[in-house]
Amino acid sequence: MLTCQRHLFSLPPNLHYLNCAYMSPLLKAVEEAGIAGIRRKRDPSSITPAAFFEDVQRVRELFARLINAGDPYRIAVIPSVSYGMATVAKNTRIGPRQNIVIAHQQFPSNVYPWRRLAATTGAKLRTVEPPDGTVRGEAWTTRLLESISRSTRVVAIAPVHWTDGTRFDVEQIAARARDVGAAVVLDGTQSIGAMPFDIERVRPDALVCAGYKWLLGPYAIGLAYYGERYERGIPVEETWMSRPASDDFGGLVRYRDKYRPGSIRYDVGEGSNFILMPMLLAALKQIAAWGVGEIEQYCRSLSADFREEVRRLGYGVENDDWQAPHLFGLRMPPGVGRTDLQALLALRALSVSVRGDAVRIAPHVYNDASDMAVLLEVLREAVATASAT
Repeated sequence: MLTCQRHLFSLPPNLHYLNCAYMSPLLKAVEEAGIAGIRRKRDPSSITPAAFFEDVQRVRELFARLINAGDPYRIAVIPSVSYGMATVAKNTRIGPRQNIVIAHQQFPSNVYPWRRLAATTGAKLRTVEPPDGTVRGEAWTTRLLESISRSTRVVAIAPVHWTDGTRFDVEQIAARARDVGAAVVLDGTQSIGAMPFDIERVRPDALVCAGYKWLLGPYAIGLAYYGERYERGIPVEETWMSRPASDDFGGLVRYRDKYRPGSIRYDVGEGSNFILMPMLLAALKQIAAWGVGEIEQYCRSLSADFREEVRRLGYGVENDDWQAPHLFGLRMPPGVGRTDLQALLALRALSVSVRGDAVRIAPHVYNDASDMAVLLEVLREAVATASAT
């Protein structure tokens, strides 16, 4: 079982960073890989044609293993979730009598492409709202299932809602979408790397992930899985490295309209990035060494008792079965204002986020019981202050 891994990071000693859902801190090894990448360009003669492909292939393999995708050529290198979703939207056929299903208040990068697609095709964007109250994951999943009809062409959601960690039963939702012939498109940014995920079980048509959160990588690079539904699509851009024999630099003037196998056609241009790619590679290696199941269990051990305590204090928290261990939202008890709570958190060097109507807590393996204890003290103080006024 994992113990606290803070020694592998460079976090300030007095900071209680419970905010990985905002942005992960860099592992020391990831930071060193980026610095080495910068220094590498001092002498460009050392960057061989093979260097454009080797790290990228290793990253594809590690990510494919992480999500049980099998074929690493199903993995594309992307700069952002919006880019990965734009690829899906570009290659999704939909008509004016059909609809796209999304969840209420999901991350904008998984909303704007569908708003555009609906606006240009006349399709309907069907936004599924949660029931009232804090305990809503199970009923919200039911509402999503009920919203999928024979007219649905896309179901675009996330396994974990980014504002408060609500979990959706994506296996059940994906099965229902397949029954009506709809594409299953998932934003895995707030779950992949922190919770086990199995492509073979869920069978999404696309899974898109930013790299700078739970994958522990740098900003401006991410990864996407595209299944058979999208294997012959048109990419957002036409890159030379997506073509057969692109490692033969002398032959690049022999233009080829065909693409390399799988999802490589969807790679962003200059995806070999000699700074960001080695950083992402170092991050994925460390996640593989820990094991995603171990990461999930470590976060669960930090948060389980804590959640019971805050429930007793009157904070609203989703049932554990429908909430991610690594990301969960607190809703304020009567009298406790978010602005006042944020001020108290800042005084104790506690870093969390406010998203939607929830205070979002997101621990990782660099946190320990002392971080959760300090947070609990502040939450108690907020309740006591509210009761006294």
